[in-house]
Amino acid sequence: MDTPGHADFGGEVERIMNMIDGVLLVVDAAEGPQAQTRFVLRKALEAGAKPIVVINKIDRDNANPKKVLDQVFDLFISLNATDEQLDFPYVFCSAKAGYAHLEIGQEGGTMDPLFDAIVRHIPPPRAKAGNGFQVLVSNLDYSDYLGRIALGKIVEGKVRVGETACCLHGDGRVTPGKVTMIYHFEGLKRIEITEAHAGDIIGITGFDDVFIGETIADAADRGALPYIPVDPPTIQMEFAVNDGPLAGLDGKLVTARHLWDRLKKEVRTNVALRIATTSDPKVFAVSGRGEMQIAILVEQMRREGHEVLVSRPEVLWKQSPEGQPLEPIEHLYAEIPKEDLGAVMENLSHRRAQITAMNHHDTQITIEAHIPMRGLIGFETDLMNMTRGMGVMSHLFHEYGGDRGEIPARKNGSLVSMENGDATSYALNLIQERGRLMVAPGDKIYKGMIVGENAREQDLPVNPCKAKHLTNMRSQGDGKGIQLNAPFKLSLERALEYIDVDEYVEATPDHLRLRKKILDGNQRKRSERARNIRFVNP
Repeated sequence: MDTPGHADFGGEVERIMNMIDGVLLVVDAAEGPQAQTRFVLRKALEAGAKPIVVINKIDRDNANPKKVLDQVFDLFISLNATDEQLDFPYVFCSAKAGYAHLEIGQEGGTMDPLFDAIVRHIPPPRAKAGNGFQVLVSNLDYSDYLGRIALGKIVEGKVRVGETACCLHGDGRVTPGKVTMIYHFEGLKRIEITEAHAGDIIGITGFDDVFIGETIADAADRGALPYIPVDPPTIQMEFAVNDGPLAGLDGKLVTARHLWDRLKKEVRTNVALRIATTSDPKVFAVSGRGEMQIAILVEQMRREGHEVLVSRPEVLWKQSPEGQPLEPIEHLYAEIPKEDLGAVMENLSHRRAQITAMNHHDTQITIEAHIPMRGLIGFETDLMNMTRGMGVMSHLFHEYGGDRGEIPARKNGSLVSMENGDATSYALNLIQERGRLMVAPGDKIYKGMIVGENAREQDLPVNPCKAKHLTNMRSQGDGKGIQLNAPFKLSLERALEYIDVDEYVEATPDHLRLRKKILDGNQRKRSERARNIRFVNP
């Protein structure tokens, strides 16, 4: 049940909650409930799911399962759990050693106590038998042979392979089709079956245009289940072919065709993404719900051997009937420790957020706010730093609203290399007087690459490859070592938030580099920075 405190995770959790009847809340016996535990548990309790608390890793030397159980109980109370939910069953186990116990102090055994607890306490599926069927689609998969696979729970009736059916879309359209395959799940394995009944979680093929939140039924007159729409994309980033001097040294998938094929494969299952070509055949526009979602895609592509250039996230605007620009406004939920309230509120005010609700419970505070999508870019990193990793946030699309004005961005310029070569200690020692370094001696450098952050607002061209000329004259500095500060390293998510509108993140399997979109310094001078407003096509 523990999942990353992911900003775009809220809608995904709500769709999953439509399929389940109970949850296992897995908590570490040494570390106790984490910040993200609070978010997923709150969603489960709101959905009415029956919880079973599993205290795992009881075989660790510093494990204190009784204390952790008390912390979990306090967590339930702080989330306003009902009396029935507070009377939760619990199991102590070690998944690594393969045993579970209902009481502390027992040795060895099997996982049977955990399985028995699931059978005893989790209620049967909320579904009804009968003729015909209804399936609420909660997720999507894809097969190269069968096409799109709709994953969901049978809410009513039973379904067989070969039956005619129809897809009831969210916009009211009805698409006829035929059930060509049914999958059942055993653990992580997908098993082909010929028939499934009410309450089963299955995969169905035969409907290539089905979407998350829609209904597959035996007939149109059976009606659609409540539609849960996927929030529209609110930001756009450019994915470009790596055309830098070091292209192709790390990855093997470097061409525009490789990049486009990988993006098409992603949108088959990731319905929150949109992709489109641009006027430049080497640049593709990728739209999504947040920079974290797209950063995950970039990280997956890096591990698969791709090289790609990624731009800074840009918000997608709309125009009002009067021609005024409208920007996407998000409903933000943040749970933070009480002692960090002041810093978080100050940060939100700079990001043009409007606080709509604030609830105090125990040592935590829940903040709800309406914030422009522009203001959310980079906020998750700030929240983690301000709360020392204890803050959790999620956000959902609220509306398109009026322009809330400028939001302060990065104030410092970049130190941009004007030469190709290897970075030298001698040159970096001189450059670090101008700002913070992002490279170390020996790193490969090329013209237009960002090697550091300038202490001033303007970009500054520097030569990090300059070597000290040797002479036969003794200098005063001989014998003195060069002391370089540790380079300023950025993660992929932080780099996407950090770069400016005229810069790229160069992501390869082995390296993350920052560079200017236009590598040549003279050509860069002819172009100018501007606040770029992208409008959504009507």
